[in-house]
Amino acid sequence: MGLMEIFYYGFVQRALLAGALIASVSALLGLFLILRRFSLIGDGLAHSTFGSVAVVLLIGVSPFYITLAALPLVMVSSLAIYKLTSSRTINADAAIGMISSLGIAIGIILASLSGGFNVDLFSYLFGNILTVNNTELLLSFFVFAGVLFVVVYFYDELFAITFDQELAQSMGVKTGRMNVILFLLTAIAAVLAMKVAGIMLVSALLILPALTALQLSLKFRTTMIAAVGFAVGAVFCGILFAFLLNLPAGATIVLFNISFFLLVFAVKKLSTLKI
Repeated sequence: MGLMEIFYYGFVQRALLAGALIASVSALLGLFLILRRFSLIGDGLAHSTFGSVAVVLLIGVSPFYITLAALPLVMVSSLAIYKLTSSRTINADAAIGMISSLGIAIGIILASLSGGFNVDLFSYLFGNILTVNNTELLLSFFVFAGVLFVVVYFYDELFAITFDQELAQSMGVKTGRMNVILFLLTAIAAVLAMKVAGIMLVSALLILPALTALQLSLKFRTTMIAAVGFAVGAVFCGILFAFLLNLPAGATIVLFNISFFLLVFAVKKLSTLKI
């Protein structure tokens, strides 16, 4: 099969488009999370997603609507993490670890009650971007549009709380509202990303493209664009290679993300040595 023939398949077209939209959202949000030292929130929400998927599967929700059904539960988990971290009695890592453990525990218990780890649950654990349906594609587009609107409209506020939250608060920025928006959007991104890379690798989509872009030492807006570029490039390369070589798409996408990071990191180190 020729490379161009792959694009004639409807499921590949949906996978590429949905993957690009979800990767862009994850990269944009991941940049803010990394700079605010909330990198592990992706891992915590991924584990919460596991518990949420187990809940909706046990209830008997159609697999066609699993993503939509899991969203409210993961959003509640993100708000719980925010409340715990903002209380100042529990640090961010401990709060994320607590919610993460709860999600895994609930998921395992419910999976055992429903007769063990079935095919549907495994597909969400390891991802299958090639099975994206029209509902998930439409949801990905709306989330992408929403995140892009928030980032553009609230850019100054997001920038301020990312680098100095106390200063931003003294300047009149409603830091609480912005933090809630950021956490909720990250929860939505985590749920969508499970279709791309699987629950086990969600944090990679949130962290790696942004981390790669940060190695370039560019202006903040340019770094955002670079992060999206790396994320979309990894999705396209990952899906095409996975389809041609019969590999798991999610894991292949993550490997390309890591390859991009190592390449940029190596080039940066070499340029430093030359100087």
